[in-house]
Amino acid sequence: MHKKFSRRMFMQGAAAALSATAAARITAAPSKEIVRPQPIYGPPPGVAKLNANENPYGPSPAALKAMMEASQKGAYYVYDSVMRLKSMIAERHGVTPDHVALGSGSSAGLTAAAIVAGREGNILGPDLFWDTTSRVVEIQNLGKIKRLPKLDSLAIDLDAMYSAIDDSVSLVQVTNPNNPTGMLINPVKMHEFCLKASKKCTVLADEAYNELTDSSDANTVIPLVKEGHDIIVARTFSKIYGLAGMRVGYLIAQPEKIEQMQRFGIGWYGLNQAGLAAAIACYEDHRFMDFCRGKVKEAREMVASAVKENGLSALPSVTNFMFVNLGDLNAETFRQEMEKEGVLIRGIYRDYTNWSRVSMGHLEDVEKYTSALPKVLHRMS
Repeated sequence: MHKKFSRRMFMQGAAAALSATAAARITAAPSKEIVRPQPIYGPPPGVAKLNANENPYGPSPAALKAMMEASQKGAYYVYDSVMRLKSMIAERHGVTPDHVALGSGSSAGLTAAAIVAGREGNILGPDLFWDTTSRVVEIQNLGKIKRLPKLDSLAIDLDAMYSAIDDSVSLVQVTNPNNPTGMLINPVKMHEFCLKASKKCTVLADEAYNELTDSSDANTVIPLVKEGHDIIVARTFSKIYGLAGMRVGYLIAQPEKIEQMQRFGIGWYGLNQAGLAAAIACYEDHRFMDFCRGKVKEAREMVASAVKENGLSALPSVTNFMFVNLGDLNAETFRQEMEKEGVLIRGIYRDYTNWSRVSMGHLEDVEKYTSALPKVLHRMS
């Protein structure tokens, strides 16, 4: 009886103490301030996240269904799903699975390609391109990135690039369409360049945004890999497929080159069941890709109109982002001011201080950008 009484009294006392503590917290908290938890996945409510070239319309319904099913088998390491996706990619492009390497986004493959190149020489690229993975050669003191001089048009001069290939260059890297400019190289000129340049060194074509163009097959150099040329093509499921957070990408190259790069980190062992399942499910989902292209084009038209109306200009883009010329204004200051309006964009690239990149997102987020644009420009002027 004594034990039961003591336990009952203890429980009643504890409950009373908790109630008193909770009441005190409620009384002490400001009546108008409600603390909302920050989201773990994606941007906070009301924030237009237009700074990472993501496709918020993904994953596709088919990919979501596949991820749900695959997650239930998350206890098992990947293998069969890897082989299936490699076979699908190989069949699509008329190569063998040995020509294909999967990795965490295209970043893993691009980094491996840079390391291999850095052990043999320098990397040649345009003055402005997506060089995040290429910089590993300088970080690890393997080699250097040799850049072409600036052009007023910010286009890639393939003739100048070919002329710049010397014995010190082991790899020439072309991002097509280019990031952050959004511009596409003429496919005939790109093919001619790759044929010539691949006789001097390895050519790396970063085609992360290829599927966002109107004609993916016309704008790729994968057929040249099939013909046996020393060319590496990098692709990703992060852009048109809307799987940036699922981290699946691939390289297509000669089997001996694939084997060489796989020694430096790229490999399927680090992939996950859900990401692979999503990639398999949406790889040939042309209806979803057409839908996304339509939304991206609509968003680009909105941005292009707003830019023009506010006395600015932008480069012609075929991607899910645009490079806006701010004139005399500073792109980093512009980024900070847009953030105050709940719009996230990119700041300065290298020394291009007056160029600002904005990604295409949900139309309501793009509208948030276009609405904030005149207010921010007025404040900065």
